[in-house]
Amino acid sequence: MAELTEKIKSLKKEKKAVILAHCYQNAEIDEVADFVGDSLYLSQMAAKTDADIIIFAGVYFMAQTAKILSPDKKVLLPRMEAGCAMADMINLAQLREFKAKHPDIPAVCYINSTAEVKSECDICCTSSNALKIVESLGAEKVLFLPDKYLGKWVESKLSGVEVITYDGCCPVHHRIVAEDILHIKKLYPEAKVLTHPECRREVTELSDYVGSTTGIMKFAKENSARQFVIATEKGVIDRLRRDCPDKTFIPVKENLVCESMKCTTLEDIYKALVEEKYEINVDRALSEKALLCIDRMLEVSK
Repeated sequence: MAELTEKIKSLKKEKKAVILAHCYQNAEIDEVADFVGDSLYLSQMAAKTDADIIIFAGVYFMAQTAKILSPDKKVLLPRMEAGCAMADMINLAQLREFKAKHPDIPAVCYINSTAEVKSECDICCTSSNALKIVESLGAEKVLFLPDKYLGKWVESKLSGVEVITYDGCCPVHHRIVAEDILHIKKLYPEAKVLTHPECRREVTELSDYVGSTTGIMKFAKENSARQFVIATEKGVIDRLRRDCPDKTFIPVKENLVCESMKCTTLEDIYKALVEEKYEINVDRALSEKALLCIDRMLEVSK
């Protein structure tokens, strides 16, 4: 492992490459990554570098976003089959049908969506800024896609705004139910419960903190509590246990693993650097439309 890590570090310098690792990836990938975090943050950081090549240890829509923000860089996805079940729940035809059923209502798409979907939405959002983005529209009704749980969580925080959600979700977070939270609270009554807003409403309502993966990690590191129940993908717990060995992190249940996120290995990253294949390309006209959707979000989020 150490030898392979050194080979990757050497090769990325030689090829002027930057390696991005999402928080749900296998933790050992952090050893070779230049940036670790949520998907949009990673693409933004890569765009600021002078790298010629972006290796994205993540899933397909993330690599697309990196290409949209860095159109002149070569973007590689080490495992082309690494997709996102949530993003795959809505395509362009389904989006158009959803909008046709609710005409003249602004459409907000979660960053966890394809470039095609972003290109036909009014504004994008992330799990950390979704509330601010929806509120900024000043509309009585808003379409939100593809994650129904994030959309309804936003609605619960706003007064006088109806969030009409597409029927999509993250299968990993969907597995968490209220009974899981109630059970773990009995076992660890002193623990803070930290939950991703992609979870069901009855789960977020039982939580001490609701936020993005980066938000959850920041809260856990800075809070004075010694025990935390983590209601999101296993990669977050792996990193928190590594970074905060003096605190206890308890998974709300044991099967919270995104197989698509976990399929990328160090060997895959090395092979991507050597062969420079599995390149992600986005049609230039489509990319420009999707970029407008992202740029509107970034303007509001300043």
